[in-house]
Amino acid sequence: MEKEFTDRELDRIIEMAWEDRTTFDAISFQFGISEQETIEIMRREMKPSSFRMWRKRVQGRATKHAKLRTDGVDRFKCSRQKQITGNKISKR
Repeated sequence: MEKEFTDRELDRIIEMAWEDRTTFDAISFQFGISEQETIEIMRREMKPSSFRMWRKRVQGRATKHAKLRTDGVDRFKCSRQKQITGNKISKR
């Protein structure tokens, strides 16, 4: 992997990958990395047991892959979620 990320960016990538409804496409759009690069980051940054648990959970999950989602579901947005204004990292 050629890209270098700050600790804050790595935390956000891991957080997005851990969330069930955030697609790998969303991570790719925001950080410019592929699904495989996301998996490599997760493998490197997590404990082995945590990585195995995460990998087992997301493998083949329709919500993690935009192409597997049902028609009409473009994205998930919680009713309490603030509007994102194009910032690279959403403010908390």
